[in-house]
Amino acid sequence: MNDDDRDAASQTTNLFDATADPAAARLPLADGAFLLTGFALAREAALHDALNEVIAQAPLRHMVTPGGLRMSVAMTNCGSLGWVSDRRGYRYDTVDPDSGKPWPAMPSAFRLLAVDAAARAGFTDFEPDACLVNRYEPGARLSLHQDRDEKDYAQPIVSVSLGLPAVFLFGGLRRADKALRVPLAHGDVVVWGGPARLRFHGVLPLAQGEHAFAGAFRFNLTFRQAG
Repeated sequence: MNDDDRDAASQTTNLFDATADPAAARLPLADGAFLLTGFALAREAALHDALNEVIAQAPLRHMVTPGGLRMSVAMTNCGSLGWVSDRRGYRYDTVDPDSGKPWPAMPSAFRLLAVDAAARAGFTDFEPDACLVNRYEPGARLSLHQDRDEKDYAQPIVSVSLGLPAVFLFGGLRRADKALRVPLAHGDVVVWGGPARLRFHGVLPLAQGEHAFAGAFRFNLTFRQAG
């Protein structure tokens, strides 16, 4: 865990220590942000097949940061745009740099889930053109950051959690702001946009475990309208 993560963990509050019912289907996290508990469960089989198809076409890989550090989370993309990180910086590209080919088309099961989840959170015009597929292994984490590589911040982010449970950090508009610790189970979806669109967020190091959907891993599908 780096210093940013330690600072975040020391300032977080547990979401479910509040009076909100953790079993609620649509749990507000902030103005413009919601946790949709179990929203993806009914589509589990279709998502599993689609995930395998995407990975077969564009295998998971560990990208590097502009500073040359290897990311702990393995990832790939699907859709007309894919998120890329290397020594030249962070950006979206139409081509998979490993294969030189376009990223796999976004499976309909992915797109429909993203559109439906966004609408459930009040964002009815969301049309994702990029899906980041992240695979977490035990110990992998995501440092607090903002999603700023997209062209239109008016569009929300839709994040789907599959496999092992994780703790999602949902902070404020400054890195130092206190963050919620949001427990995420298999099938949970987080949507944030509007006044919450540029909030800092991250994932604490993944604990070891085993899950029928993903074995010893957690997969995260993050949908964006990037172009």
